[in-house]
Amino acid sequence: MLKKQLLTQIELKRTELIEIAMKHGFSSSSAIICSQELDVLLNKYNEMILKNEFRSFRSTKEQWNI
Repeated sequence: MLKKQLLTQIELKRTELIEIAMKHGFSSSSAIICSQELDVLLNKYNEMILKNEFRSFRSTKEQWNI
Protein backbone atom coordinates (compact mmCIF):
# COMPACT_ATOMS: atom_id res chain seq x y z
CA MET A 1 0.00 0.00 0.00
CA LEU A 2 1.29 3.42 -0.89
CA LYS A 3 1.92 6.06 1.74
CA LYS A 4 -0.59 8.47 0.16
CA GLN A 5 -3.32 5.81 0.09
CA LEU A 6 -2.67 4.92 3.70
CA LEU A 7 -2.83 8.58 4.76
CA THR A 8 -6.15 8.92 2.93
CA GLN A 9 -7.53 5.87 4.73
CA ILE A 10 -6.32 7.26 8.06
CA GLU A 11 -8.08 10.58 7.49
CA LEU A 12 -11.31 8.86 6.42
CA LYS A 13 -11.24 6.58 9.45
CA ARG A 14 -10.49 9.52 11.76
CA THR A 15 -13.48 11.41 10.35
CA GLU A 16 -15.65 8.33 10.76
CA LEU A 17 -14.54 7.95 14.37
CA ILE A 18 -15.37 11.57 15.17
CA GLU A 19 -18.82 11.21 13.65
CA ILE A 20 -19.53 7.99 15.53
CA ALA A 21 -18.26 9.42 18.82
CA MET A 22 -20.38 12.56 18.45
CA LYS A 23 -23.48 10.49 17.74
CA HIS A 24 -23.02 7.52 20.09
CA GLY A 25 -20.32 8.61 22.55
CA PHE A 26 -16.63 7.81 22.82
CA SER A 27 -17.19 4.67 24.87
CA SER A 28 -19.78 3.13 22.56
CA SER A 29 -18.92 -0.22 21.04
CA SER A 30 -19.01 1.23 17.52
CA ALA A 31 -16.58 4.02 18.51
CA ILE A 32 -14.23 1.53 20.14
CA ILE A 33 -14.22 -0.71 17.06
CA CYS A 34 -13.61 2.26 14.78
CA SER A 35 -10.83 3.48 17.09
CA GLN A 36 -9.17 0.06 16.93
CA GLU A 37 -9.38 0.11 13.14
CA LEU A 38 -7.75 3.55 13.16
CA ASP A 39 -5.02 2.19 15.44
CA VAL A 40 -4.27 -0.57 12.93
CA LEU A 41 -3.94 1.98 10.11
CA LEU A 42 -1.71 4.23 12.23
CA ASN A 43 0.49 1.27 13.17
CA LYS A 44 0.87 0.36 9.48
CA TYR A 45 1.83 3.95 8.70
CA ASN A 46 4.39 4.06 11.52
CA GLU A 47 5.85 0.74 10.38
CA MET A 48 6.15 2.08 6.83
CA ILE A 49 7.91 5.25 8.03
CA LEU A 50 10.31 3.33 10.26
CA LYS A 51 11.22 0.93 7.45
CA ASN A 52 11.95 3.87 5.14
CA GLU A 53 14.06 5.58 7.80
CA PHE A 54 15.98 2.36 8.40
CA ARG A 55 16.65 1.96 4.68
CA SER A 56 17.82 5.55 4.48
CA PHE A 57 20.07 5.10 7.53
CA ARG A 58 21.47 1.87 6.17
CA SER A 59 22.18 3.47 2.80
CA THR A 60 23.94 6.40 4.47
CA LYS A 61 25.90 4.06 6.72
CA GLU A 62 27.10 2.04 3.72
CA GLN A 63 27.92 5.20 1.80
CA TRP A 64 30.21 6.40 4.58
CA ASN A 65 31.59 2.91 5.31
CA ILE A 66 30.51 3.07 8.93
